[in-house]
Amino acid sequence: MDSITIRQAAYYHPERVVHNDFYLNHFNSMGKDIERFLQVMGRERRYIADSEEENAFTMGLKAAQKVLLEAGLTGEDMDMIVFVSQTPEYTYPTNALLLHHKLQGKHRTITMDSNANCAGMVTSVEQTSRYMQSNPHVRYALVVGCDHSSIHCNPDDEITYPNFGDAAAAVILERSTDESKGFVDSLFYIDSEGSGNITFPACGLSNIYSKDVTPEQLRIRWIPFDGTVCVDAAINDIQELLARHELTIEDISAFCLSQFSLKNIELIQSGLAAPQEKFIYVGDEFGYTGTSSPFIAFQRGVEDGVIKRGDYVFFWSVGAGWQIPTMLFRY
Repeated sequence: MDSITIRQAAYYHPERVVHNDFYLNHFNSMGKDIERFLQVMGRERRYIADSEEENAFTMGLKAAQKVLLEAGLTGEDMDMIVFVSQTPEYTYPTNALLLHHKLQGKHRTITMDSNANCAGMVTSVEQTSRYMQSNPHVRYALVVGCDHSSIHCNPDDEITYPNFGDAAAAVILERSTDESKGFVDSLFYIDSEGSGNITFPACGLSNIYSKDVTPEQLRIRWIPFDGTVCVDAAINDIQELLARHELTIEDISAFCLSQFSLKNIELIQSGLAAPQEKFIYVGDEFGYTGTSSPFIAFQRGVEDGVIKRGDYVFFWSVGAGWQIPTMLFRY
C-alpha cells in the first residue's frame, strides 16, 4: 500500500502583536485579575487580525500560497482541497471552492469544507490520509486550517478574549511508494457530555436576525469547565497507539498537541513520563489559534530542527464537547 506523507507544511499569522499587558489592564478595569489564568494557559503574546480585509479565508489562502510555493507545486497539482474552520467566512460557497478558484485549481479536484471545532485540522488530515489510501487517483491533497476567533470573543469574557490568537496553517499530503514514512494510525475518543459548554453563535444560527438578540448572544458563549478532563484520554490513546505499533516514548521525536493550555501539555507529558523537550509549545507566541495550533507547532518543530525526516510525530487535539483525535505520523 502507498504511504500518505507530509510533503510540506506552512503557517501564516497577522502582523499585529498584542501582549498580556493589554488584557491584564483591560480586565483590571473591571475588577478582574487574570494574571494567574494567563500563566496557566501559557500566554505571553498573540497575533490578532485587525483589518477588515483579513479573515479566516484570507489567512488560510496566504498559508496555502506559502505552502505551495515552498513545496514547488501549484494549485493545479492539487487533487483534493480541504478547508477547515469553526469560524468560516462563508457557509456557502464553501471556502475550499473559493480557495480552489484563487489557486487556479483544475476541474478534477475534490473540494470540501470541514469542521470538528478545535480538533478540526488533526481530524481532517487524518480523514484525508485515509481517503487517499483508498483512492489511488489522489496524489496531492491540500488541507488548510484557520480560525478567526478573536473577533467573535466577548470582550467581557476573561476566558476567551485574552486567550485566542488568529493564524492559519496548511499541509500538503502526498502519495508515496516509500513505506518507511507517512500516516501510521489514529484513534478518536468522543465524550459528548460537555457538548453544551461552548456554543457559537450563542443564540444559535436560526436566531441571529431576531430583534431580541444582544451582541453578546452573537458571540462565543463559554461556560467554565475543568479543561483537564481531556488529559487522561490523551495519555491513554497515545499509549494505545504506541503499543499497537510496538513503539515506545523513546521512538517518538515530537508531540504536536493542542496549544489551548500549557497546563494540559505539562500534565500529558508527566502522565507519559516523556522528556519536556519533545513537546513543542508555541502558545506563548501565537496565543490559542484553535484548529491550526498542532500544525503550527509541527512546522515550528521542523524549522527549529526538532523534527526531521523519518521521525515519528504525534498529533493530538481536542474539540468542544469533546472530540479528541490522536494521530501518529512518520515524517
